[in-house]
Amino acid sequence: MIIQPCKLQGVYEIILQPKQDHRGHFTRIYDQKIFQEHGLTGEWIQENRSFSAKKGTLRGLHLQHGIYAETKLVRAARGGIFDVFVDLRPGSPTYGQWDSILLTENNHRMVYIGKGFAHGFCTLTDDCEIVYKTDQPYAPQHEGGVIWNDESLRITWPILKPVISERDLSLPSLDEFKRIQQQKTKER
Repeated sequence: MIIQPCKLQGVYEIILQPKQDHRGHFTRIYDQKIFQEHGLTGEWIQENRSFSAKKGTLRGLHLQHGIYAETKLVRAARGGIFDVFVDLRPGSPTYGQWDSILLTENNHRMVYIGKGFAHGFCTLTDDCEIVYKTDQPYAPQHEGGVIWNDESLRITWPILKPVISERDLSLPSLDEFKRIQQQKTKER
């Protein structure tokens, strides 16, 4: 496995190296020692599966706050996704910037997304299955996010009219997200 940093500090592309023979192939998805050598967490406590039946399904942009902020390790088990991560770490020099990676069942790539990034994806195929590990439990009282089509982010999604949940459509703009976070900081 090859681990290389992405444009935004705290995000890494992981290139898997399947071993093939006449029977098929074997791929190591995770190796704690290799992750530790790169300074990445290896304390996964939850693994989730997201299935989307329709091409053009968009999920996100989600994150968890505070002590429940998550690190994620994401891969496409079936189909493919346009995977997006937005830096929402207070004080980060790349705050409000985004990057993306193409994850497919055949390109042997994963993405490691550090704490403080909003995450979302758009399916590029029907019957798409995403599997991801997290280092924190799901905590709905600590979740938040940013609307997928925020004008200030200018994310170049591969679709204009996604299949999307009402919940995700009600996420705030980046400016509203900042105001909410500032208010929470003042209240502490």
